[in-house]
Amino acid sequence: MDIFNVLSLIGGLSLFLFGMNIMGSGLERSAGGKLESLLSKLTTGRFVGLFTGLAVTAVIQSSSATTVMVVGFVNSGLMSLRQAINVIMGANVGTTVTAWILSLGGISSSNIFIKFLKPSSFAPVLALAGIILYMFFKENKKKDIGSILLGFTTLMTGMDLMSGAVSGLKDVPAFGEIFLLFQNPFLGVLAGAVLTAIIQSSSASVGILQALSSTGQITLGASIPIIMGQNIGTCVTALISSIGANKNARRAALVHLFFNIVGTLFWLIVYWAIDLVFSPALFDMASTHASIAAAHTYFNIACTALLLPASSLLEKLAYRIVPETHTPVTIAKLDERLLQTPAIALERSRALVCEMAQTAVESIHDAMECLSDYTVEKADRIVKAENFTDQCEEQIGDYLVKLSENRLSNAIGAESATILKIIGDIERLGDHAVNVLESAEEIRDKKIRLTPEANGELDKIISAVNEILTLTLKCLSSRDLDAAHAVDPLEEVIDQLREKLRSNHILRLQRGECSISAGFVWSDILTNLERISDHCSNIALSIIDNEASIFHGHESINISGKDNALYKMHYESFKKKYL
Repeated sequence: MDIFNVLSLIGGLSLFLFGMNIMGSGLERSAGGKLESLLSKLTTGRFVGLFTGLAVTAVIQSSSATTVMVVGFVNSGLMSLRQAINVIMGANVGTTVTAWILSLGGISSSNIFIKFLKPSSFAPVLALAGIILYMFFKENKKKDIGSILLGFTTLMTGMDLMSGAVSGLKDVPAFGEIFLLFQNPFLGVLAGAVLTAIIQSSSASVGILQALSSTGQITLGASIPIIMGQNIGTCVTALISSIGANKNARRAALVHLFFNIVGTLFWLIVYWAIDLVFSPALFDMASTHASIAAAHTYFNIACTALLLPASSLLEKLAYRIVPETHTPVTIAKLDERLLQTPAIALERSRALVCEMAQTAVESIHDAMECLSDYTVEKADRIVKAENFTDQCEEQIGDYLVKLSENRLSNAIGAESATILKIIGDIERLGDHAVNVLESAEEIRDKKIRLTPEANGELDKIISAVNEILTLTLKCLSSRDLDAAHAVDPLEEVIDQLREKLRSNHILRLQRGECSISAGFVWSDILTNLERISDHCSNIALSIIDNEASIFHGHESINISGKDNALYKMHYESFKKKYL
């Protein structure tokens, strides 16, 4: 093996790893909302979680990526630790699909139909289709399919380069002697763990082992311990991902490590005992692409069968090592690990937006109650709520900007833009709650008294504002378009009600029924209540526009204009109720 073979080996390995990364990223983007759908069906049932982990990993071709996602889900509260354990076990089985795909490279036959199954035969066709989809189409879906095809072609090209570069080693006795060392199962496990920890992909390290098997000098007895060690090495990615996460997320990463260590140790002892007692001739046979893929699959299925019934024990062990404390733990609302799955990252953003809106609305209710029943407890809640909405706006805004750096589907991109618009309006709702509180404090401090007539009018506009807040929360939390269409007509009625109440107050001033200081406070209260309704209208219209863009593309649809029959119906109903 000369310097040129070494360069070919390095180049092949680089192409192989790059192709695997490109293909995995394309598969993950293409899966999109399907991952969210699979996740939403998770229950505490062992087999549901197991098959979910298997399916997701088979789709994105990486157990490391699945486990990192699971750590993110647990950290964000999307998944319990018990659910995570089952998914992690399924991911270990799902990752074996990659080895079977790579084993196609070992096909050799003179039959033309079997030859077509060899990747070197059909990869050029896939490469042509991939480059056409990637370069000549603008739709993200087609580009993703193109990147999957190009990634697979690059991966298989790298595999062929590696196989060709090491083929000369079959005549080098020293190479065979190195792998004789791995007949010692403990050395084999160590080698597999170190290699996989370095490249952070068990699928890639299995592929490298398959490429080396083309020399014919690697026995099945030497490759099995290496395969066992690869399962331990792949835990490094999840452990790194759990740094800085909450305790449950760290426990999920530890469960992944425990599962692979315990499974490897148990079956390693079984393997060693069989080899020592029976010395089966099978272990001395040369490994092939297919035999390595089979060993990888059987080993992972055996580990899962062994430890699935003991998942609760793994959970207890994780709690023993990372115990609960009495100190409250702040759960990270928006975990950056989820940015790699945009549909789920957006769902978490949407959930925090709803929490932010609920907090702002409750603070407005508190503020309006303070106008007639001021308490220090309510005032403190309002100030804390305003700080919370400020922090939410900043956190969600930064998160969605980072999310936009990924290639997003049209629906996710539109939803992300809508949320960015909405959070500004929700933050302003919190500000207006504070403004109303300040008016309540002025009434208390200056001992201002409103006339019975003014109090009755205040109750009426507060009732209208409460209704528009309820409708806004409903359309925001459940995407209720009927509620959304009712918001703008009610906002128009509140505008007119404010003008009517201002005019009534001027008449009371002219009759000497109330003071100038009461007039200033009255004007501030009406202004803030009317502006609250303005922001509610902005939120509802943003939701209506977003739904229209999802179902009708970029087509502009006038479904909320004042000439619309639905608008008129709602407007007349609210006008009769409040005016």
